[in-house]
Amino acid sequence: MSTSELPDLPHEQGHDPGHDTARRLPVPPGTLPVGAALLVAGFATYAFFRVGQSALGGAAEFAPISALWFATFSLAPGVFLPLEQELGRALSHRTARGQGGQPVVRKVVFLGALLAGIVLTIILIASPVITRVYFDGDWVMLAALATAFVAYAPAHLARGICSGTGRFRSYAIIMGSDGIVRIVFCLALAGIGITAAGPYGFAVALAPLLAVGVLSLRGALATEPGPPAEWREVTPNLGWLLCGSMFQAALLNAGVVAATLLSTPDERSLVTQFAFGVLLARVPLFMFQAVQAALLPRLSQLAARNELAEFRSGFKRLIVLVIVVGATGTVGAFLIGPWVIDLVYGADLTGRTLAMLALASAIYMLALATAQAVIALRGHAYVAVGWASGFATFIVVTWLSSDLLFRRIEIGLLASSIVALVVFATTLRSRLRTGVEPDADSVMDAITDMPLES
Repeated sequence: MSTSELPDLPHEQGHDPGHDTARRLPVPPGTLPVGAALLVAGFATYAFFRVGQSALGGAAEFAPISALWFATFSLAPGVFLPLEQELGRALSHRTARGQGGQPVVRKVVFLGALLAGIVLTIILIASPVITRVYFDGDWVMLAALATAFVAYAPAHLARGICSGTGRFRSYAIIMGSDGIVRIVFCLALAGIGITAAGPYGFAVALAPLLAVGVLSLRGALATEPGPPAEWREVTPNLGWLLCGSMFQAALLNAGVVAATLLSTPDERSLVTQFAFGVLLARVPLFMFQAVQAALLPRLSQLAARNELAEFRSGFKRLIVLVIVVGATGTVGAFLIGPWVIDLVYGADLTGRTLAMLALASAIYMLALATAQAVIALRGHAYVAVGWASGFATFIVVTWLSSDLLFRRIEIGLLASSIVALVVFATTLRSRLRTGVEPDADSVMDAITDMPLES
């Protein structure tokens, strides 16, 4: 997401009747549609899991879709979100200078195709192992995973174009329509009586393409010709962003992926129920990220103007909000979580399991907010180290902490989020004390560092 103040960006072409109202709002124009789109995508996710499980006949039958879902959102955002960030940043610079961004888009599209080709090749080479170990021999799910990974490349690049040129409504359409299209496909398949997992897997895989196609036909993703682009224009922080993003996305979805890998065939229905618990624990994270879409640009503007006293004050208020939301979510998960998850999904999870998942999610929220502040202060490398440390902690703690399937993963998620948070908090404190000055590039990267896709 971008902001019209860092730097000044154009809005959607044509007069927007809500533009004058948006100017009077206490947040940059465009942040509210993106926040609303995040909430729509979140609600659509819960609906998809509910309808899909019912259509397929139960938790065990839905297990391949659950495995596909969390693998997709571990992989695609980790690879393509940094390209979205760098494309948005580079285009915003050109827009501010009155230069066309077409050469920049070509460069990033080439990088996207290159990365997609490399990862897709790895998937295909490892496909026998992935299919046997992760998908229980289901080659259709492997095909859906490969398709989903490729499909999210144009979606992220389209979002980068929208954020870099101030087309906030189009950005929100891409983000929100993904979930809507997916649940519409799911309802259609259920309505005609489809009970095989494969079509639902491809509903996940193909959903992001519709909005991109429609916006492309409308010209909403068009860019103007401009001066040739050098590689340094689009890749100054790409390596660190890519490293951090891959570990960040992997850690966000590690619980269900690990449960799928560590479970026995008889435990597949339990893994699906665990996935429902992870989704329930993410409710505060969905809501926080929607609110953050409005708060983070303003906070980042303070950093860009080097108003560090106000930055510290605003950041403290943001952290208080995260703590309140996280604590409420954890207590709520323990007290009413079992009832809610039984009502919505027919799943049977204890309050302790749900509270542990919610607490890990709350600390992840704290880590995410702190990491974005570190990025705004030009700490891309430290953020990559922090997320990598968290992921390594998850592997070690999950391996050593317990023999119980769920408990070892719960402890691993909690420990990994704590380690990442400690790294980010220590780095942030150090950079504020030493007076590190942010720049517009880092602020733009921080604003668009929004990993939650599902």
